[in-house]
Amino acid sequence: MDSNENHARRFFVAGRVQGVGYRYFVQELAQELGLRGYVRNLRDGRVEVLAIGSPETLRLARQALQKGPMMSRVAEVIEQPATLDNRYDSDFTVEMTI
Repeated sequence: MDSNENHARRFFVAGRVQGVGYRYFVQELAQELGLRGYVRNLRDGRVEVLAIGSPETLRLARQALQKGPMMSRVAEVIEQPATLDNRYDSDFTVEMTI
């Protein structure tokens, strides 16, 4: 497997992750790592992240998601495989709550 090949993962982050700048933390993280995808709040209080990148950048992203920004308190990060979505070929966005 090529280590530069893009993979997609969906992360569901639970805890105190809404109203504490978590989505903007994730957006900055994605820019630093060169990830594509999105972050959004879910109505159940979790944050959903679709991250597209190399296996190594996805590993680094998961570590950072577990830590979160200073005001957050992450209780759990659930990681699931996801399919590549060409709508996010070149960007990482903060999306509306669903």
